[in-house]
Amino acid sequence: MGVSLPRKDLFDIPEGVIYLDGNSLGVLPKGAAARATQVIEQEWGQQLIRAWNTAGWMDLPRVVGDRIGQLIGAPAGSVATGDTLSIKVYQALAAALKMRPDRRVILSDNGNFPSDLYMAQGLIGTIDKGYALHTPAPEDVASAITEDVAVVMLTHVDYRSGRMHDMNAITEKAHAMGAVMIWDLAHSAGAVPVDMAASNAEFAVGCSYKYLNGGPGAPAFIYARSDIIEGVQPALSGWLGHDAPFAMELGYRPAMATERLRVGTPPILQLAVLQEALKAWDGVDMADLRAASIRLSECFIHEVTARCPDLRLASPADPATRGSQVSFAFEHGYAAMQALIARGVIGDFRAPDIMRFGFTPLYLDEADIVRAAGIVGEVINGKIYEAPEYQTRSRVT
Repeated sequence: MGVSLPRKDLFDIPEGVIYLDGNSLGVLPKGAAARATQVIEQEWGQQLIRAWNTAGWMDLPRVVGDRIGQLIGAPAGSVATGDTLSIKVYQALAAALKMRPDRRVILSDNGNFPSDLYMAQGLIGTIDKGYALHTPAPEDVASAITEDVAVVMLTHVDYRSGRMHDMNAITEKAHAMGAVMIWDLAHSAGAVPVDMAASNAEFAVGCSYKYLNGGPGAPAFIYARSDIIEGVQPALSGWLGHDAPFAMELGYRPAMATERLRVGTPPILQLAVLQEALKAWDGVDMADLRAASIRLSECFIHEVTARCPDLRLASPADPATRGSQVSFAFEHGYAAMQALIARGVIGDFRAPDIMRFGFTPLYLDEADIVRAAGIVGEVINGKIYEAPEYQTRSRVT
């Protein structure tokens, strides 16, 4: 058994706030600000450029990658960190297409996060060799995997509904048809148990500012299965992906490990904050976390549906097929969410009508959930969302 949950003492949560948006941006871990100050004042400030060696900056992408790897079932050395998730999607997809040069279909689903699809569309336009992106409904993906498919690229947990794909079954089908498998773990890492090694998928990508609490703009990660890495041809052949960057060779020679998937200078400040944030996971058993997540989400569904018949559950009712979030559809969802936020219950909204709530057992307990559901009932049944101040949409919803 791991440590007991929640671990609220490890986080700075504003007084009076019930934070149900950790699936979009995690809360501030205690120690993160001090770690950033240390890097700025002591490492950068005092050691200057020497800190690349003396403070271990050059090794930080690997060190943090290995810690993330422990949360996603990836062996040491198989996870590289840095850049953004969109860049990591591009890297994985470009490398995967080169592994199947005679095929021209990229298969995703129409519930995938738009940025992943945009990156695929952009890559197709850049290559300009007759590739096509197919996006069937999520439930039809398995049957759409044929021998024409080069790459299957899916987000494990749907960002709107929380619907969760069967990772092992789909990966097995992809491999049976000769396709390469890429999983986006943006809503999985730190939320549900993941075992990349057992899945046998070639690639996975993910971000670290959601359930991993790395902060806004925290660096993304990319996983590559250990037995394929030396054959991976990086599309973005950056300096720090070179086997010997300080040899200053004019030609690119990829590193002989996942390091080849590094691109440019690593974001040291953000990596250091993420490294500090990941300490909250020390001793946490993902099976315990998943059990707590299901208890919290089931409690929320029960409490909200009992109070609010006007809300429609937009997430799978079966927790085994749902990630660590719950979504309700409501015609006035945006305004209702703004009214909730004004009352200290912070979730978010996704078009066209989804009110989305995330469950992070590291800092939420059942009492939080019951109080939040009560406030949801007050806002919906009292039609508080009709107030004028909740009608104007912000740029970020």
